[in-house]
Amino acid sequence: MVTLTSRLEDPERAVALETTLLLHGVPIQSALPLHHELRQIVRSNNAEPALCGVVAGKPTVGITDNELERMLQASNEVCKVNTANMGVAIYRGQHAATTVGTTMELAAHAGISFFATGGIGGVHKGYGVDFDISADLSALTRFPVAVVTSGVKSILDVRSTREALETLGIPVVGVGVDVFPAFYLRDGDCTVDAKFDDTKALAAFCRDELKRTGRGIVVANPIPERYELDRSEFEEWVMQAESEADRQGAEGRNRTPAILGALHRISRGATLTANLALVRDNARVASCLAAA
Repeated sequence: MVTLTSRLEDPERAVALETTLLLHGVPIQSALPLHHELRQIVRSNNAEPALCGVVAGKPTVGITDNELERMLQASNEVCKVNTANMGVAIYRGQHAATTVGTTMELAAHAGISFFATGGIGGVHKGYGVDFDISADLSALTRFPVAVVTSGVKSILDVRSTREALETLGIPVVGVGVDVFPAFYLRDGDCTVDAKFDDTKALAAFCRDELKRTGRGIVVANPIPERYELDRSEFEEWVMQAESEADRQGAEGRNRTPAILGALHRISRGATLTANLALVRDNARVASCLAAA
């Protein structure tokens, strides 16, 4: 039986961080510096950073620098895994980068209540034709972790994702806002279930709600205002990126990273800059909640 490797000193004050951002979300040379930066943000708020992933077949919470460097050196062979195929990577002794759903799974088993990410997955456009829904949504029904996120990725069907969260019984609470954000955009044209202006009150709610339901919580923290993209310009970039993905035949779990990669190039790095800004701020909010 495979056991979880956890190096946490105090799970209740820990903040889970994902490996997919580092292995697949930023240029490889930026991954280690970004990890150090996020780790410092968490520690500066009196919380404990916990990088999650699969290292040579071992599900690990609290990946070390040496382990991360090994994964980065083999980055071309490191797949990102969801809750359906993480077990295969473990069985085969492979490195694997965890997504939102699989990071939640490892975090929950390690006793972590808070997780900082960029944007969650959701319902893809064209759902009526293809049954394409991210496993992140089902993970939220199974693992009691509060996910601090800048909403759903803007390239997905934001309104349908918000409806799906409602249907699944996942609370969506806003950090100082009453709207549901859409990653690069502060307002995804949807509402949240409740707005919290006080960190201690939000932390207390999360602790109680996680214990009460055994389900996850979406803590919606919009991208900092100065980094928000212009909506009309962004929508134009998305159309170009989607056309490129269509020409490449990118489907299923390969489509989102293909579109995001094209967006970074088409926008001349503007989307990447925005992505990093919101991830940093989410790490700040999650660490303040864990410490509270």
